[in-house]
Amino acid sequence: MSAPPKLPPPDPYRSPLTGWTRAHWEAVADRLLDALVPYATPGWARYCLPGRASCSGHASDGLEGYARSFLLASFRIAGADGQVDQRLTERYARGLTTGTDRRSGEAWPPIGDRAQPMVEAASIAVALHETRRWIWDRLDSPVQQRVVDWLSGIIGKRTHDNNWRLFQVVCEEFLASVGAGYRQSDIDGGLARIEDWYVGDGWYTDGDGRNFDYYNGWALHLYPLLWARIAGDRAEAARVAAYRARLRRFLLGYQHFFGADGAPVHQGRSLTYRFATVAPVWLGALADATPLPPGRTRRLASGVLRHFTEREVPDERGLLSLGWYEPFLPVTQDYSGPASPYWAAKGFLGLLLPPDHPVWTARELPLPIEESDQCVALPAPGWLLHGTRGDGIVRLLNHGSDHATPGLADDPHYVRFGYSSRTAPQTASHARAARLDGHLALVAADGTASRRTVIHPLGVSRSRAASWYAARLPGDGTEYRVETTALPHQGLEVRVHRVEAPAGVTVREGGHAIAGTRPPTAETGDGWALVRRADGLVSAVVGLYGWCGGHVAHHTDANAFGPCSAVPYLTSAPHPGGRSIHVTLVALSGNPVRAAELCGVAAAEVVDGAVAIRFTDGTELYA
Repeated sequence: MSAPPKLPPPDPYRSPLTGWTRAHWEAVADRLLDALVPYATPGWARYCLPGRASCSGHASDGLEGYARSFLLASFRIAGADGQVDQRLTERYARGLTTGTDRRSGEAWPPIGDRAQPMVEAASIAVALHETRRWIWDRLDSPVQQRVVDWLSGIIGKRTHDNNWRLFQVVCEEFLASVGAGYRQSDIDGGLARIEDWYVGDGWYTDGDGRNFDYYNGWALHLYPLLWARIAGDRAEAARVAAYRARLRRFLLGYQHFFGADGAPVHQGRSLTYRFATVAPVWLGALADATPLPPGRTRRLASGVLRHFTEREVPDERGLLSLGWYEPFLPVTQDYSGPASPYWAAKGFLGLLLPPDHPVWTARELPLPIEESDQCVALPAPGWLLHGTRGDGIVRLLNHGSDHATPGLADDPHYVRFGYSSRTAPQTASHARAARLDGHLALVAADGTASRRTVIHPLGVSRSRAASWYAARLPGDGTEYRVETTALPHQGLEVRVHRVEAPAGVTVREGGHAIAGTRPPTAETGDGWALVRRADGLVSAVVGLYGWCGGHVAHHTDANAFGPCSAVPYLTSAPHPGGRSIHVTLVALSGNPVRAAELCGVAAAEVVDGAVAIRFTDGTELYA
């Protein structure tokens, strides 16, 4: 078992908001690396961690443990100018020797078409570049050749048509940098392909479709600029300038994805990478491509790492588990193995910046949410970020991302109307099948809920976001249009739904799921429902028009935030068929709030299909 990190004392002058400094980052990095030692194979080529194997198998998982931790080690070594415990450098140099030796018994799997070793090869290539003086240059020539031979397996191979294109780019650029063979068309083709996915304002979709998530930052921005670091003078200056400009634009909005407590908004896949979410924040400073002042860069990044460490991530063994806080497999995908969480290494990219860089020396500055309420429109992905200073919560109003498979869009990490920094969607299979939280469904007489098709954004501004999708019921080939407009107001959100439905179904809408170690308390009434966690976090839905029933659904082991979860939801009377309007007040608050307050805070009026919402503070909203 790994000892807890011996963190240095907080620095209240330089870091008045988090207390954290570069020394804290180094301490956490060292703990993560030291804790892996007992799980290394004798030749240090694989790290075989406990836990569920990925779909790629144990050999690939062991390579993943080496490659992703090598990435972390490379930032630690290079950032300290090689002045680290030499056993760290020796471990990873020995792993290169053993992993590329087919007779060693620890040889790495070859790089095949669309195979997981492609991903890990990119981490190894980046790590070799960053530690060139301390590792690559000191390898014996036969070992260097074996490493080149293994990495060369990626040349000409087929990748998945998404961020994987960039793994080939990075690997072959490293090969070029050491005088080995490579294929320029692979590099040019990968960089050209991401242009097809660029939708503006610093946003890429991860492959065709509307696949917006954290891969935009920790992959689609990250690898092109890491490629530029490897390529040096070989990189076209105009292309690199475009990447830097896009990152700068992206970070303007991205700084709003983090709550005042350091928690990232919980949306998208591969969330077990956790603090990899701060990789693009550090990258902006590293590439001189950030609009953020240095003190805010460090405050944001340190806030995220501190948030997880205070919640026992890494765990008592010093390991990163498959989960969010506690181990929780439904937050993962089938490609996630025991070492997958170590892509979190990307979150330590800031260690490449020297200790005297302003991001480490400047006084911390507050996040925007710590200064005032925020409403930030992100038209490219179809999102509206809504943050409230009073409770530090960030809510993501989703009207643009769905990660749809052909015809259907049912992944709860993408299709919910709302996400936040304090909640997660219900992702375990038994709760996922209900399609309840953050979803408007048509419910058949047998209780089966409709499924979503692809999303069609209708626009986003600072005051509203809108989209539509077609709902499908089992056995019914008709596609029923559901159009939704979301209107934020202070810590609340009003959703106006215009629904097409067959006669006899019930319309149903769920609010945010909240979860913890104990079951949330529930309150319900005619047309409203509320759940409250022990720490005061409240999720509620109030029917302003078109609803009659208020209910709460409880689940166990369904949510990444804790084993006991609950969802407030509303139901309508049996639908007469045709078109209807439903108006919902959705609340997620970290401040004490009572049902009576929420039920009286607003009223809706519908006249000839036009909706007016009037709040008791005098605000009027229209949809």
